Amino acid sequence: VNTAELVIAPDSVARRLLVHLHALDSKLIIDARYATPNNFTGAPIPGYGSNRAMLRREAAAALVRVEQRLAPQGLTLRIFDGYRPVRATLAMVAWTERTHRQDLLTNGYIASRSRHNLGLAIDLTLADRATGQPLEMGTPFDTFSADAHTANATGLAAQNRARLNAAMSAEGFTNYDQEWWHFTYPVPNELRFDLPNS
Repeated sequence: VNTAELVIAPDSVARRLLVHLHALDSKLIIDARYATPNNFTGAPIPGYGSNRAMLRREAAAALVRVEQRLAPQGLTLRIFDGYRPVRATLAMVAWTERTHRQDLLTNGYIASRSRHNLGLAIDLTLADRATGQPLEMGTPFDTFSADAHTANATGLAAQNRARLNAAMSAEGFTNYDQEWWHFTYPVPNELRFDLPNS
C-alpha cells in the first residue's frame, strides 16, 4: 500500500482509533527516542511531545498479548517508537535532505511513506523484566547498516533477535528484514494520522 495516497484522518478519528500503550499495560517500558535528542537527528522530532507511545487499538491489543507471552520468560518489551505523526515523517525526510543523507531513503532505512503514520508499526526490543535492561541485539536501535538486518547477527544477538521475532510473529506482527526492531501489524481500513504524539 502506498500510504502517502491515504487521506490524513481528522484528529477526532485518530483519538478514537489510537491508544496509549501504557493505558493497556503499564509493564511495557516506553523509551520514546524521537521525543528527545537521543535519536539519529540529534534533536527532538516535531510531533513528539512526551515519553509516550501509541498504536491502533488492534495492534496495541496484540502487543499486550506479546508482553504477556514474554512475562513467564522474565522478559518485557522496550518501545522506541509506535504511532508517528505525518509531520514527524516529513521532518525526518527533511533531515535527510539537509544532511545530504538521501541514501537512507533509497536504502530503505527511513521511509517517506511510513506505516508508523498508520499506527500499525512499532520499533522495540526485548528487556529484562526485573531490571528493564535491554537484551543484546548486536546493534543499537536506528543503526543504518547491514548489521541491523535481522538475519545478520551471530551468537547471543542472533538468539535474541529470533526470540523477539518469534514472540511478535506469534501475535500477528511481521518483521522488516532490514531492521531487527521494526514490526508491522495488519488491519483493514488503514488511515494516516497527524495527531501529535503527546
